[in-house]
Amino acid sequence: MGEQHHAYDSFEEFLQTAAVNLEILLPEMFDQEPCDFYLNPRYLRGSDFLMRWSQGRWAEDIVVRAINATGEFRAVPYGPSSVAPSDPQEMEQYFERLDRAGATGKRPDLLILSRREYQKIRRQLDTLGLDNIPFTPEESLRFLLSTALIAVEVETSLWVAKQMPDYGKGKPLTRQGRPDLIGFAKDKKVPTVIIKDEDLEPLQQWETRWRVPIFVFHVFYDQAYYISLQRVRWLISEGIINRTRQTFYAPGGPTTSKWIYKIWYTLAHPLGTVTRPPEMVAKFVQDKNGHILPYVHFSGGEMTLSKEILGELRSRLR
Repeated sequence: MGEQHHAYDSFEEFLQTAAVNLEILLPEMFDQEPCDFYLNPRYLRGSDFLMRWSQGRWAEDIVVRAINATGEFRAVPYGPSSVAPSDPQEMEQYFERLDRAGATGKRPDLLILSRREYQKIRRQLDTLGLDNIPFTPEESLRFLLSTALIAVEVETSLWVAKQMPDYGKGKPLTRQGRPDLIGFAKDKKVPTVIIKDEDLEPLQQWETRWRVPIFVFHVFYDQAYYISLQRVRWLISEGIINRTRQTFYAPGGPTTSKWIYKIWYTLAHPLGTVTRPPEMVAKFVQDKNGHILPYVHFSGGEMTLSKEILGELRSRLR
């Protein structure tokens, strides 16, 4: 029973959905495509979480493809979410494996290496297996960590960034004494890079221990933005960005309130432009009780990286 409870907790944590994301509905937009498999009903309680699962996998996939397409850099999966299955059929097995790996602590989702350094350690990576990296103790991954240029946390939101109501309507932060920075009122709907307050200290500790700078990449439907963890901490310490209480819903039904930081896109940097949007197909799963759970499945798409992030990576080449 202990292991089952722990598996449930891992699942609840991984698929928490912010209340703001539940405001978005996509009815009658796609042709239906059934998935003929069954899932344990204790894991899947709502379609929103299936869509969140698919959306999160898509965001990490499009970032990895964009990095690898440069020919200069390689993205390597590092955190457990980076190898989460895109097919919900495999969801339960994934969480069982995550629990068997034990508490690995907070890890960034991806590591980005230069292509040259990647080639040097490729044999070790092949022996270990990329899918096994997130479940391997970090002490055994020093050969990988020592070559990383940056580490990445990938976030995503189901919005067309440039069509959000207050996009492009920011004003200089003169009241905060920073007229050089552009910001927005608290209630304005604009693209933001989001990070949980509870993740700040663990990520800072990880960054300090392994000496790999962490960046947050936030992917929208049309654009993506990035910001370093150190800049996030500076914005908070200067009082430019304040905490916001957000309600999160979990698959099993419980709700929790957590503090998050929402960094306006004007305080971050362009990460890239989505030149080909994801394909979205309506699918559904049927649990063992005969309950149908429809959801939107994300796949494909292409993103071109910005000159800003390429410059950031190139500046770190040894």
